[in-house]
Amino acid sequence: MTSSFFCKNLLISENHKTYIAMLLVQFVYAGMALFSKAAVAQGMNPFVFVVYRQAFASFALAPFAFFLESKKTSPLSYYLLCKIFLISLFGMTLSLNLYFVAIKYTTATFAAASTNAIPAITFVLAGLLRMESISIRQIYGIAKVLGSIVSVSGALVFAFVKGPSLPFMKWNPNGSDSSAKDWSSGEGIKGALIMISANTVWSLWLVLQGPIIKQYPAKIRLTTLQCFFSCIQSAFWAVAAERNPSAWKLEWNINLLSVVYCGVVVNGITYWLQVWAIEKKGPVFTALFTPFALIITAIFSAFFWKETLYWGRVGGAVLLVVGLYSVLWGKSKDGKSVTNDAENPETKEETILESTTSTNH
Repeated sequence: MTSSFFCKNLLISENHKTYIAMLLVQFVYAGMALFSKAAVAQGMNPFVFVVYRQAFASFALAPFAFFLESKKTSPLSYYLLCKIFLISLFGMTLSLNLYFVAIKYTTATFAAASTNAIPAITFVLAGLLRMESISIRQIYGIAKVLGSIVSVSGALVFAFVKGPSLPFMKWNPNGSDSSAKDWSSGEGIKGALIMISANTVWSLWLVLQGPIIKQYPAKIRLTTLQCFFSCIQSAFWAVAAERNPSAWKLEWNINLLSVVYCGVVVNGITYWLQVWAIEKKGPVFTALFTPFALIITAIFSAFFWKETLYWGRVGGAVLLVVGLYSVLWGKSKDGKSVTNDAENPETKEETILESTTSTNH
């Protein structure tokens, strides 16, 4: 009687740990959007920011790659190394630089909202590249297609439809809200288009991770290599774009805190939390928590940045979340049918969803 009660409590405790871990991860992602916006708003060059972030990420992941995967003998040929370098260039480097340029012109809330469209965009790109099955004869296939359309539409509505402001979130009654000025002058639209482009490139990078992981299964080493290559590539990009040496100076301020946070906490700690949650509950469970980052970011942005929330953007966020859950529901049903076909446990679905929920820029 006592042992069964103890086991039951232990099981409940383990379940609670996964929920707490995933909520913590979404707080971290919300912090990433807020810290990035703060650093760029303080005048830090976005290209320099990416260089420092990837440098800190490389140093943070290197010890884990060395000690935890030292027994894994994964051959690394010159051809494979060049392939990893190119994928890092067109995926991680390009997407991160576009992301930090975009956040200069848009809001932290939109940055968090747009990431909810990544699973849908990833699904569409995987379908176009014939790496994902699309069957409209099954209900889950229709759910994935419609969910992708709704999710991307939600991102566009969030970007281009403002509408009236929420009464309880209208900080400046006279209409002097800085974020509203940006959107009305066209800078917000410019930032939204760049952000959507960044998410599209990131989604393509996620799709390409499947074949690479099959060739080089040491995931932490692979992630470390890509962060290192991205750091070098971004350094060349930053040097070409920013010739002022003072732009590279890091002081004890929000800029240093932001790059350390994004490099160490986002790329390091959240990676392990999500890998642990995926092992316990599966990739679909971890992806279900993605919209919480948007809610958390919107609340903190409203109070810290005095961002006014508008009904149009609330509607776009709702479409994003509905579309996301539709895609995830279809993926979960599709995953069950794949399992019944006795495929390899390391399926494309696990790879794409794990990457989608583990890095998120």
